[in-house]
Amino acid sequence: MSNTPLSPCRIYGIKNCDTMKKALAWLESKGIAYEFIDYKKTGVIENHLPDWSQRAGWKVLLNTRGLTWKRLSEEKRTHVDETAALALMREYPTLIKRPVLDSGTTLLIGFDPVRYENEFMQDSN
Repeated sequence: MSNTPLSPCRIYGIKNCDTMKKALAWLESKGIAYEFIDYKKTGVIENHLPDWSQRAGWKVLLNTRGLTWKRLSEEKRTHVDETAALALMREYPTLIKRPVLDSGTTLLIGFDPVRYENEFMQDSN
């Protein structure tokens, strides 16, 4: 009956982020079980960043539109490659685009209702 994964998906982010709130509200409205992990408080960045970068790409992960990025020195923002980007995201977790949702099979970066719908509702026949 349900197309929800057997185990809850994991959604990583920061609790007070508006985009996180939208994503969590979407999951709740669809009855999708999830485990929320605040990566600023739990310190999971070190373990997950290499995997996330490999699965989604560091350019997708790096939030260059937020205040944290804009507050970085010009030197830190210039000539960023994967190594530099991962180091910056470790040092400043708010540089990671939110949310990071791991469904078990797919890693979704950012909140896009259409992408979420495609991921979670594809088996609803």
